[in-house]
Amino acid sequence: MFQDVDFTYRPIGLLRSPYSRRIDAPHQSTITEGTHTGELAVATLELQEWLDEETIRDLSGFDRLWLIFAFHLSEGWRSSVKPPRGGPRRGVLATRSPHRPNSIGLSAVSLVKVEGKTLHLRDVDLLDGTPVLDIKPYVPYADAFPDSKAGWIDELDEKVGRYYAPGPRKPR
Repeated sequence: MFQDVDFTYRPIGLLRSPYSRRIDAPHQSTITEGTHTGELAVATLELQEWLDEETIRDLSGFDRLWLIFAFHLSEGWRSSVKPPRGGPRRGVLATRSPHRPNSIGLSAVSLVKVEGKTLHLRDVDLLDGTPVLDIKPYVPYADAFPDSKAGWIDELDEKVGRYYAPGPRKPR
């Protein structure tokens, strides 16, 4: 039914971050242990020319935002992947691997401030030059489910610790 349907998106902006290579970036936006610097990065997202400031009016009252983005450096995908925290290969759709059938990602970041058409962000795990496709406000009552089960990740957390992050890896 959908096999002949294609979607085309154009980025609303490009993210600028200090992470130029995958090895530099944290695996999750709030877990920096094991990264090269061990520090939270500050990044900016400037809206494209075809968007005006009206599109981000009222964002300044939010602590967090969801960024929907393209994994622009992903080189293909596989049905199963080896998670960076260890364990056996997992089905790609049960992971947050950048190597996905549609190389689209989702990341919750902290909004520091809005300045004109530029968003200043923290808790970013995206590489410099990442095309951002959309922004959605993080709404705690609708977006947070702290008691939810996380399948195989819960089992791994019990073994290695909830905030375990592997050390830097060599680039592929």
